Order: sequence, then structure tokens, then C-alpha cells
Amino acid sequence: MSKDLVENADICYQFAEKRAKKYFESLNEQLSQKTFSATITKDLQSWKQKHIHHHSIFSFFNSRKGSSSSQGYYPYIKWLDYTGKLDNYLNRSIMYIFMRDLGRALHAKETKTRIQNVVEGLKKYLVDSTTADKGIAEPFSLPGLYRIAQKEHIESTMIWLLEKLANVSNNIPKGMDAEQAKRKLIKIIAGVIMHEVEEMDEGISAEERAKRLDEAIRLGYSYGLTYPFIDDLLDAQILSAKEEKQYADLIRTTLITGSVPELGNWAHENKDLIQYIHSELREAFDYIKSHQRPDTIHLFFEQAYVFFQSQEVDRNKDLSNPNYTNEELYIPVILKSSSSRLIARTLISAPLDEGFNNRTFFYGIYNQLADDFADMFDDLKDGSVTPYTYYMKYHKERPDLINPFALYWTVVANLIHHVYQSDRLAREVILNRAINGLKRFKEKMGTKKYNEVMDLFFSGYPKFNQLVQKMVRKADDVDFFDKLLRDHMMTTLKKNEKEKEDFINTVETVRIQINRILKIKEHNKSALLNQPIIDAANYSLEGDGKRLRPIMTWVMAVNAYGLKSSAILPVLKSLEYMHTASLIFDDLPSHDNASIRRGRKTVHQVYNVATAELTGLFLTQKATEEQANLDQNQFDAKTVLRLISYSAKKTQDMCKGQAIDLGSKGKQLTLDQLNMMSFYKTGIGFEAALIMPAILAQAKELEIEALKRFAYHTGIAFQIKDDLLDVEGIEDLLGKSVGNDAKNNSSTFVTVLGIQEAKKAMWDHYCSAVEALQDVPRNTTFLKQILNYIVNRDH
Repeated sequence: MSKDLVENADICYQFAEKRAKKYFESLNEQLSQKTFSATITKDLQSWKQKHIHHHSIFSFFNSRKGSSSSQGYYPYIKWLDYTGKLDNYLNRSIMYIFMRDLGRALHAKETKTRIQNVVEGLKKYLVDSTTADKGIAEPFSLPGLYRIAQKEHIESTMIWLLEKLANVSNNIPKGMDAEQAKRKLIKIIAGVIMHEVEEMDEGISAEERAKRLDEAIRLGYSYGLTYPFIDDLLDAQILSAKEEKQYADLIRTTLITGSVPELGNWAHENKDLIQYIHSELREAFDYIKSHQRPDTIHLFFEQAYVFFQSQEVDRNKDLSNPNYTNEELYIPVILKSSSSRLIARTLISAPLDEGFNNRTFFYGIYNQLADDFADMFDDLKDGSVTPYTYYMKYHKERPDLINPFALYWTVVANLIHHVYQSDRLAREVILNRAINGLKRFKEKMGTKKYNEVMDLFFSGYPKFNQLVQKMVRKADDVDFFDKLLRDHMMTTLKKNEKEKEDFINTVETVRIQINRILKIKEHNKSALLNQPIIDAANYSLEGDGKRLRPIMTWVMAVNAYGLKSSAILPVLKSLEYMHTASLIFDDLPSHDNASIRRGRKTVHQVYNVATAELTGLFLTQKATEEQANLDQNQFDAKTVLRLISYSAKKTQDMCKGQAIDLGSKGKQLTLDQLNMMSFYKTGIGFEAALIMPAILAQAKELEIEALKRFAYHTGIAFQIKDDLLDVEGIEDLLGKSVGNDAKNNSSTFVTVLGIQEAKKAMWDHYCSAVEALQDVPRNTTFLKQILNYIVNRDH
């Protein structure tokens, strides 16, 4: 690496350090004068007029009902709307975003107008989303994100992002929090999008808006990757000491030279992980670099280097070292907290804005000190050096140490009166945030621990402490939407992960049970009747099948409808017999002429075509026999006959699907024809798996119709994924050969639409399937997980 490049990087960091040192000295001087307590006391006396109320008995109980967002995302939004507090709640929340993330001055007329517009749009969305009959998708769910992408004409971008996020999640090593990693990524992407949207003119065309949103999402993801794969990874103690040094040197070299070095021979235990991360980060870095303007690209590299280097300085601190100076503790905090947000604006090559740069630089430490305060006990447990952990450990023996909480309130006073020139709105937002942070900390730690912390950090300021604690106890209307959304996002991500684990466990458990009951016994041993049909049927059934359809039936019958698992065994067998029959027919030379199915040779390859045909026919009839054997003590004859009649009709429809498939060989089908064929070939099986238990449980017709809609869209999504895997899949994972559709000159979603449009169609059907479940009055978690599996599977 060139000596000049290293020197330039050092000069850049030293310049940033010099500015941070000047800011720190200014804060330290204000702190030494002890004026912050009198200044903030005066501010709080004015501020409390809007936040401490004398409630009537009715309003007291009403306020208690909605005083905490812990009651849940949707109930809290409903409560705010019902009590008329939603407008103010959103207004202070959006003002905070404009101040923190966008570096805006709140008193500016243009900013006020923009905030009002955002508040009105967000309020409409939230009110609609909490109204049951509106059909609004869950925030941060796949359908919710994709429907927004459709409106913005960036479906391909969203598909790319969903695939990237899934890939990142699958590669987060043990010892790191996958949910936190996804949350941080989404937060960074949202921040970059906000910057981009705020730079757009009102008259921007839909095409240009889509293009810029596409770039913002990709840039946000590319930058966001640095959090899990640089910051978190280096903090998590997953890499060895040698690996950490080599990896940090690689990042530093990249930022100094502007090029990602080759990884070379990584002769360490985390080789596979580092190879994946290196590949992903190189792609991300190259994308960012290619989208920078020549006249501003140096700003990106400068801010990125300052951010990384300040993080490294803090990361290399040792809590057992009692000799760090105040400057060593606080200057890296100022640098990393400001540069992390300054980068977001340089990413989109936004015009230089001195006001933004100054406000963001001075504001950063306010947020960082608040975050470090909230996390101080976790940081102490991990041995991390922050101003709070260091003060807690050494304040008795080091009277020269600055009290970080006192400095925090000094920053608050400085922001309100020097940075924002005593602006009323800025004061409102900053004090709201400060009091809300203490409320959340008290709720998290409990009153006893909270009071101990306050006694330590407010030592020397008893009157000021008394006033602040009064605000913490009595002040209302200080909470923020971003915190509610963060909590809701983390709850949702953890819930989804738990549901995914439960789904996998249920599938494996039920699959084992189903595999045990599928084998067909041969009752008649007559030599004349000793034909290989039953052997062929069992051979096909013994393959490594997913058993999705009978598993769906078991879950719906037992978990949703409360039927006895032993009573529905005949239905489970019948569904797998019917499905296996369809696969045997599908593999025949006259159809797909497939040689491998479920990881084994196909039936006609092992036996012969005639036996395969008879085996398929035999299994369809065996399915009917099983249905007729349903326990009459559990289900009345009329219900069983209805089920058999329905099943026979679906078998006919399945044959129609095969006939359509046969007739389409060598022909170019339309999208409508493909959808119809896919439903008859695939959707019918999913429908039967859901409707059969519904019939046995005598479910209402509206519910049955909703399940049919779900099955229709699920079946088509499944077929599209199959078509994509036939082009993009790996044979060893699929358990069958790839490229069959091309060999057979078959019309598929890929041949008709192309890969990208086929993916769009798959996700559209995915969304429609999830939306259909809103009309099913049952716990549909398993069905949603089935959908997630279908669109994300690799086999």
C-alpha cells in the first residue's frame, strides 16, 4: 500500500479528530461552568406545561390504559387515534427523524410543510392498517414490503433485496444476533431512502423516482452490510485475534486505496465465513463506488474511513486499563456518531449542505450517549469501554473523569440553545426524547436499579435530579413512533424466527409419522396376482418426498380444527397416494420423460412404462379406499361421502391438468393458460390438503372459499418456483435433473415471462395467498410458513 495513501488517510483522520477535539473542549468548558442544570431547568419548567396534566378520574383511567406501548403495536396506535393523540405523536416523531436522520432545522418553513405532509400520509396508513376490513399488510412482512414495491414500480429491486436479506440471515454466524442484524440493515436502508426521497423534486416522473429508489435501496443495503459484517463481527469475538487483525487490515486497506484487495489464502478456522463476507462486501463496495459522483467520492471515503477508524479505536480499548483520558473516551464517540450519519448523505451524492453537516456533527454525540446509557449494563457485562462503563468502574479512583450523564445534559443544552438557536420545536423534541429515554430505562431496569443509577450519575446535582425524576414520573406524551416501530420490528422478527423453528419441527415430526403409515401391504399372495404394482407403489412412496400436502392436512385438522390425529390417518394416506400418482404420470416418457424423482430413478425406469401407468391408477383408487375407511364413530356418513365426492372431482381436475400439460408440448402458452395449468397440476393438491379437513370439521363456506383462494395462489407460486429451480437450481439439492423443461420444449413461467418477471409473478401470488388468509378465522401461522418455505426453498 502506498505510503502517500496512508499518510493522506492519517491526515484526514487527524483533521476530523481536531474538529471533534474542539467540540469536546467546548462541551467540557460548558460542563465545568455547571450552567447546564440551570439552563435545562428553565427549559423543563416551560416544557412541562404541555406534558404534565391534572387528570379527571375518567381521564386518569383512560390515560393509564394507553400509557405504555407495551400493550402492542396495533392496540397502541388504535388507542392514540381514539384519544386524539395520534397527530401530536406522529408530529414529534417525524420532527425527530428530520432532525436526527436528515439534519434539518425544524423552524424552516419548507421543513414544517414537509413534516406535515409526511405526518398526514403516515397517519392515513396507520389508521387503515389498524382497521380490520382494510386488508393492509403487516409492516415489515414480505407481503407488506412487496405491495409497496409494486406501487413504486420497484418489484425487481425488492426481490433482489429479499434474496439478499435471506442470504445474509443464513450466513450470520452463531454468537451474533440475526434479528438485530436484519433490523440494523432495514434501518440503514430506510435512512438512505429517506435522504433520497427528500432530495426528489415534487414533479419527478414515476420512472425517475423508481430509478432513484432502486439505487437508494441498493446503496442502503451495501452500506448497511458493514454493521453485521464489520462492526458486529469484530465486536462478537467470533474471529481469532489473528483473524481480527487481518480482517481489520483488509477493511482499512479498502478504504484507503478505494479497492478491495484479494482475500488470498485465509488459513484460519473461519475461512468459509470470511470468503462469503469478502465476496458480499466487495460487491457492495464496488456498487457504492460506481454510484459516487467524481466531485464528491472523496467525501464518502473520508467519512467511511473516519467511521471505521474511530470504531477501531474504541474497539481496541481495554476496560481493565485505568489510564484513559477524557479525550480518549469521548473524541471517538463524537467521530463515529457523526460520521455514521454523514455517510448516508454522501452515499446518494447529495449536494453539499453546510447546515446539514454542522447539525449532524454536533447532534451525533447526543444520540450515542443516550444509546450507551440504555446499554451500559450489557456493555459492562461484555467488557466494552464506553463513557458510562468506564465511569462506573473508575469514578471513585479517578475524580478527573467526566460524568457522562452530566455531559449528556450539557449536550442537550448546547443543542437547544447553540446549535438550534433556542428553537421551540427543537427544544420540544430533544426534551421529549431525553425524558422518554429515562422512562424506558426505568421500565427496563426496575425502580430500585434505576434509582441507584440516578444516584450515581446525578451526584452533585440533587435539585436538578429531583426535577428530572418528577418529569419521568408525571410527564405524558413523550414517546416516539420509531421506538414503537423498533420494538414491534424486533418482536416480529423474533416471532417469525420462532414460528420458523416450530414449522421445521412440526414438518419433521409429522413427516416421520406419515412415512410410517404410507407403506401398502400386500394381502393376497396368489402367484397369479403377484404383479409388481404394489412393489412399484411402495418404491415410489419410499422416495424422499416432502409430504407437504398431508402435513398441511394434519396441521389444519389437528391444530386448527381440533380433530383427533388418529382419526385422520386415512386422509393423510389418501393425499400422499394421490400426489405420488400424479408424479408417476408426470415422469412418464409421454409426459416429462424424467429419469430422477425424489433422489431416485423414476418408476418407469425401474420397472416399465405399463407398470408405472397401472401403479398411478392403483394409487388413485387406493386413495379412495382410504377415505372410505374413515371412522364412522368420528365422522358421519354424509360428511365422508361429501369428502369422497370432493376428492374424486379433484382427481378429475388433476387429470385435466396433466392433459393440458401434454397438449402444450411445443406450444407457447399464454400467462392465463399457464396459471390454469399450474392450478390444475399443483394448486389442486394444495386445495385438497386444506379442504378435506375443513369438510370433516364442517367449516363454513366462507372459510372454505378463502382456503381455496389461498390454495390457488399457493399452487401457482409453487409451480413458478419449480420452473425457476429447473433453470437456477442445483441437481443434488433438487433430487432430480435440471433443464427438463428446456429439453421437453415445455412452456413454463420462465419461458413465457423470463426469470425476472417470473419472480415478480411468484411474489404477487405469494402476497395474494397471504391476503386470502385474512378471511380464515383460524391460526394460520403454519400456512404462512408453508408459503415462506415454498418461495425460499432450494429444492
